[in-house]
Amino acid sequence: MSSNNERSEALARLNDLFGGDSQVSVNNKMLDRLLKATVDLIESDASSLDFKIATTTLEEMTRAFDMFAPYRDKPKVSIFGSARTTPENPIYGLTARTAKALSDSGFMVVTGAGPGIMEAGMLGAGRENSIGVSIRLPFETGANSVIAGDEKYVSMRYFFTRKLMLVKESQAFLCMPGGFGTLDETFELLTLAQTAKSVPVPIVFLEVPGDPFWTPLMDTMEPLLRRHGLISDNDHTLYKIADSIDDAVNEIVGFYANYHSIRFVNDVMYLRMQREIPEEDFKALATEFAFLAADGFIEQTAASGIEVKEADHPELFRVTMRYAGKGFASLRPFIDAINRY
Repeated sequence: MSSNNERSEALARLNDLFGGDSQVSVNNKMLDRLLKATVDLIESDASSLDFKIATTTLEEMTRAFDMFAPYRDKPKVSIFGSARTTPENPIYGLTARTAKALSDSGFMVVTGAGPGIMEAGMLGAGRENSIGVSIRLPFETGANSVIAGDEKYVSMRYFFTRKLMLVKESQAFLCMPGGFGTLDETFELLTLAQTAKSVPVPIVFLEVPGDPFWTPLMDTMEPLLRRHGLISDNDHTLYKIADSIDDAVNEIVGFYANYHSIRFVNDVMYLRMQREIPEEDFKALATEFAFLAADGFIEQTAASGIEVKEADHPELFRVTMRYAGKGFASLRPFIDAINRY
C-alpha cells in the first residue's frame, strides 16, 4: 500500500470514529492529547529518524496493549534473568520450579520470551500461563519453543518499549541471577519504586542454594551507596532476597493478602484493600504511620467519585492520605501492617 493510500485509509478511519456512530472507548482528554501530539509531531522539525522512532514505538505498544488486554485482570509476575543460562545450570531448574509454584498460586508468568531463564520460567508456568515480550536481536532467533506462535506473544524492536510492557503489566517481579541486561532491568525496577514512578510491588531476588549472587552483590553495593549519601537507609525495603522457592512465593502472595492497589486522585493516595480494618486497630495504625501523611491524617474511606465513575474497583475498602514520601520505601511497612488483617 502506498503512503498516500495509507494516509487516506487512516483519515477515513478517523472520520468514521468521530463522524459516525462509533464510540471511542477512551477518556476524551487523553484522546485529545494523543491527536494533538500527533499533529505537533507532523508540524515539527523532527527528522526522518525521529518519525521512525515515534511511529515504531506507537505501533509496538498498540500491538502489546492488544495482546495483554484479555489478561488485564489476571495477576502476573515478570521474571528477569540471563538468556545465557543453560538447562544444566541449577538456576534454570530453580526458575522453572518457582514459576510453577507461582502459576499454582494463581499468577501468570511474563518473560522476555527468549532462551535461558526466560524459557525456564515459561516451561515451569506452562504455555497456557505464559506471556512473552521478546526483543529482536541479530544473535537471537526469536521466541523460545514454549511460547513461539502463541497469541500471548509479541516481539519488540526497542528495549524501552519492551521493558515498559514487562513492568507495566505485572504485579510482582522475580529477579534471578544474570548479567548486564538482567541488572539493568532489576535496577530500573528499584529506581521506579524508589522514585514512586511505578506502584508498590513485591520485588524478589532469588538465591540459588549454596551459590549466593544477590546477597554479596547488595552487601557490597548498598553500604557504598549509603556512605556516599546516594540511597536512603530504608531503601532496602524495596526488595527482598529470598533463599527458597517457598520464601519467594510467600513474599509475592503475601504482599496481596489484604492490600490490593493504589491510585492517586487530586494528590490524595487511595490505597485499596480487600478487607476493612477494625476501627480501633485502624486508629492505632493511623497514629503509628501518621508521618506518612503530609498533614498527619490517615482515614478509611469509600471510593472516590472518579473511581466510581470509571468502575475502578469501587467495591474495595480504602485508606486515604496525602502521601508525604518521596518514594515507596516508607510505604512498605504500612502495607505489611495492612496485610495482617
